[in-house]
Amino acid sequence: MNRKIILALTATILLIVAFIGYSIYSKIYVPNTAQKGFVYIKSHASFEDLKEQIIPFVKNIKTFDWVADKKKFRTPKAGKYQIKEGMNNNELINLLRSGKQVPVNVTFNNQHTLEALSGRIAQQIEADSVSLLEAFTNDNFLNVIQFKKNEVLGLFIPNSYQLNWNTSAEKFRNRMYKEYRKFWSNNRVLKAKELGLSLNQVTALASIVQKETAKESERPIVAGLYLNRLREKWPLQADPTIIFAMKQKYGQDFEMRRVLFKNIEDVKDSPYNTYKKQGLPPSLIAMPDISSIEAVLNSKKHDYFYMCASVSKIGYHEFAKTLAQHNLNRKKFIDKKNKQGVKQ
Repeated sequence: MNRKIILALTATILLIVAFIGYSIYSKIYVPNTAQKGFVYIKSHASFEDLKEQIIPFVKNIKTFDWVADKKKFRTPKAGKYQIKEGMNNNELINLLRSGKQVPVNVTFNNQHTLEALSGRIAQQIEADSVSLLEAFTNDNFLNVIQFKKNEVLGLFIPNSYQLNWNTSAEKFRNRMYKEYRKFWSNNRVLKAKELGLSLNQVTALASIVQKETAKESERPIVAGLYLNRLREKWPLQADPTIIFAMKQKYGQDFEMRRVLFKNIEDVKDSPYNTYKKQGLPPSLIAMPDISSIEAVLNSKKHDYFYMCASVSKIGYHEFAKTLAQHNLNRKKFIDKKNKQGVKQ
C-alpha cells in the first residue's frame, strides 16, 4: 500500500472521527431551546410525560432524548422550571434533574369559605382543591393545633408566600400554620389578652369588621364600637353575621343587600345571629385582612355604640353615641334605599 493511499485512508478516518465527534458535541452542547418559558413537572411524572412538556421549547427532541439516555436521566424531579432560550441539551437536562425550580408566589385574601380558599390555592400549586380541603380539616391536625373545624379559616393569614409549585397539600397547610404562629407575635398575643379575647375571638371580631367596612381607615373605629358593646354586654347586632347565617341556611349563592327584621327572625336560632345571641359568634364569618386584625388589636378609643351606612359618604359610616342620633342616621339611610327601590 503506497503512501498516498495510507494518507487518504488516514484523512478519511480523521474526517469520520471528526464528524462523529462534532455530531456528539452538537447533540450535547449546541443550543437546542428555541424559546423561553416555564414547564410544570408533576409529581411522579414519567420521562415521557416530561418530553411532552418540553417539546414546545426544543428544536430537536431526539437529540434531547439521546443525551438524556447517555446521562442516565430518566426520572424527572417535580416542580416549576424556567427554560431559557439558547440552552443546550446538557444544560437543560442538568436543570431538570437538579430540582432547582423557580418558586411561585402564592397569594390569597378575603376567601369566605375553606372550599373557596382550597380552590384559590389549587390554581397556584400542584395540589388539587380536594386534597387541600382534606388537609385543612384533618382531625389529627386540628387536635394538634387545637382548632375547631369552623375556626380553621382563621389559620390562614392573607398575604403572599413563596413556595415550590409541587408543594403538597399537607406541606402547604403546615407552612400556613408556621406563618400563623409567626404572625401572632408576643406583642399581638399580649394585646389580645388585654382585650380579654382569645386569638380566635380576635379573628372572629376582625371578620365582622372586615365585612362591615371596606375602608381601612374606618376599621379601627368600627372595631372600637364593637368592643364597646362587648364591654357593656350589649348584643353586637352585626348585620354581616345575619348574612352569614342566611347563607348557611340557604346556600352560599344566596344574595341579600339589606338585612330586614324578617331575616333576623328567619335565623333566630343560629349561633351566628348576633341580634339574638350576646357576645361574639362561635367563629369567624370570613377571612379577615391583616388590617382588620390590626384594627381590633389597635382599636380606636371612643364612645360610639351605633353606626349606620352614610348617605353622603358612600362606603363610609355615620357613628353615633346615642340611640336618638342613630335613629336619625338610620332614617336617612332607609329613605335613600326606599327611593332606590332596594327591598332585599
